[in-house]
Amino acid sequence: MATGACYKGGGGDGDGGGSGSGTAGTDTEEEMPPEEVELVPQSQSRRMSQAELDQTLAYLVGDLTAPAGYFLSEDQFTPFDNDYQLQQVSRTYVESMELMAIDVAQRLVDDPQRRGVVVPCVPSGAGDTECFREFIESFGRLALRRPLRPEEVDAYATLQSFATEQNPAVDNDFYTAVKLVVQAIIQDPEFLYRLEVGTPTTAEGVYKLDDFEIAARISFLLWGRTPDDALLADAEAGRLSDPADRAAVIERVLGDDRTRDQLHRYHAMWLGYRGIPHGPELVDAFSRETTALIDRVVFDDQASYLELFTSPETYVDDFLADHYGLPRPAGGEGWVPYAEGRAGILSHGSVLAAFSKFTDTSPTQRGILISERLQCIQIPQPPPEVDSDNPPGNPDDPTACKEDRYLAHQEIPSCAGCHGMMDPIGMGLENYDIAGVYRATDDGKPECTISGQGALPGVGTFSGPAELASRIIESGQLERCVTEHYLTYAQGRAPTSEEAAVVDRVYEGFAEGDYDFLQMMASYAGDELFGYRREPGT
Repeated sequence: MATGACYKGGGGDGDGGGSGSGTAGTDTEEEMPPEEVELVPQSQSRRMSQAELDQTLAYLVGDLTAPAGYFLSEDQFTPFDNDYQLQQVSRTYVESMELMAIDVAQRLVDDPQRRGVVVPCVPSGAGDTECFREFIESFGRLALRRPLRPEEVDAYATLQSFATEQNPAVDNDFYTAVKLVVQAIIQDPEFLYRLEVGTPTTAEGVYKLDDFEIAARISFLLWGRTPDDALLADAEAGRLSDPADRAAVIERVLGDDRTRDQLHRYHAMWLGYRGIPHGPELVDAFSRETTALIDRVVFDDQASYLELFTSPETYVDDFLADHYGLPRPAGGEGWVPYAEGRAGILSHGSVLAAFSKFTDTSPTQRGILISERLQCIQIPQPPPEVDSDNPPGNPDDPTACKEDRYLAHQEIPSCAGCHGMMDPIGMGLENYDIAGVYRATDDGKPECTISGQGALPGVGTFSGPAELASRIIESGQLERCVTEHYLTYAQGRAPTSEEAAVVDRVYEGFAEGDYDFLQMMASYAGDELFGYRREPGT
């Protein structure tokens, strides 16, 4: 089986034919060469995250109030919000889903404009069964990501007579029945979960997905939400099973602004800068700066992804330029050269504000960020007897400089091993405060000069974000680590040690494409093996 789509015009060939047949099976098992079995990641059912639910409901019913974020408990971030290994469904969660469904459905039918979009016909009255069935088929197809079977439509249609029986005094209860259908479908496990069945292959535990299951994979991967009508139409036409046909679909999906929006979310989770502790004006300016760089490198220029870390320019408005002490851009907003010592995304206030602690920068937390997110070096958790809720040393000592307090970690044998991996990295960024502003001394202690000298263990010394980025690239760890994190997000869990071949396959394509991130996304979703699943334990 060959690798599929390449966004810069490459194609793929494969022997999978699109059936457009929903979840229907086949009479014969597809041949799966043994050497390719290990290239199919193990997977299982995945529940939509809060963000995926909110974006899906925004598409389905025009609800922009983020109801999942209001009714449901927050997802755990590892660093992504879609880790299915941590998704637990408690009684509280089920009850909260019911309350959310009731609220979403009620507000929909109370809004004539929104319900006029969701219901694709104008009912002649409460008993208009033809219009009601048309609504069920339309809404059910979008919500469950496949056409409903006739018996499913029949079952939902009984809610129309049920609504009449429950509300005999209502003059026109057509929309009462609509409300009940929306409530029911939103609580359907097939809506909440991405259930993949597929058809068996000759390899034990490996199944080929149908076109609708592939459509869902594509949409949640690239858009973070349910497939739209056009993508479902592609599935119905059988254009997704064969990578050669899928390539054009992937190109269209990648060209949609929803892909940009989702990749912005991806980076905010990966580099930890979602919800940074600053006022809205500064956070908004930071966000525009960072998304502009991501868009330029990944989408507009399709440049090497390494330029995300080495760019000599940054995107600012007058407010952010003044904040950083940079020259104001022509026209009030645009690209300006960095000051000496800065380069790329590691110089952004968004990233420098992430992982702050004790109302100040934390060399330890910044070191963890660089080690785990950019080098894929996992730092062990501190021993249970360690008090990590207080800064090291004595911060109230007027004579204690921050660098000296953190160096004290190295004098404690039980701390030195891990902190020797983290603190030297963070110390090299200490000249930049939690808002990304350059400083020469500790906050409130002008007598404490910041050396700004850091070290990337096993690689070399550096000072500031620009030199740190160079050292990380020099280490040769960044590119593969980027690949591993993208696969963690794509699969809903981190790759296991047994899945090294899966990582190798994606990484090698990334390297061959000169680290073009958009091409990597296209190749991953266009790969023939993207259309398969493997059961855990096989």
